[in-house]
Amino acid sequence: MNNCIFCKIVEKQIPSELVYEDELVCAFKDINPTAPVHILVVPKQHIESLNEIEDNHKQLIGHVFIVAKLLADKFEIKEKGFRIVVNCGQDGGQTVNHLHFHLLGGRKFSWPAG
Repeated sequence: MNNCIFCKIVEKQIPSELVYEDELVCAFKDINPTAPVHILVVPKQHIESLNEIEDNHKQLIGHVFIVAKLLADKFEIKEKGFRIVVNCGQDGGQTVNHLHFHLLGGRKFSWPAG
């Protein structure tokens, strides 16, 4: 996608605070963090939202969670706990139309908000 900010970050056209990268995903610190640890795990393949995933994305989606676990360990939030959030669509709070996963930790969370 030409105007997708996450595609531009993946392609290194826009700088980011990259914390992980492999052939399938990249992960970088959120520029507007809502927790002490707030990392976005982004598939390199442009998928607009969770509504667009298909059977052939199973390996990619599973890989995202493996990477999130590795990052939780790296950023020392694994033991106390963390949250993974995927927003889908405008009413779901998705502001960038490229599937991404928020890894949040370093503070206590409540439900449903916070």
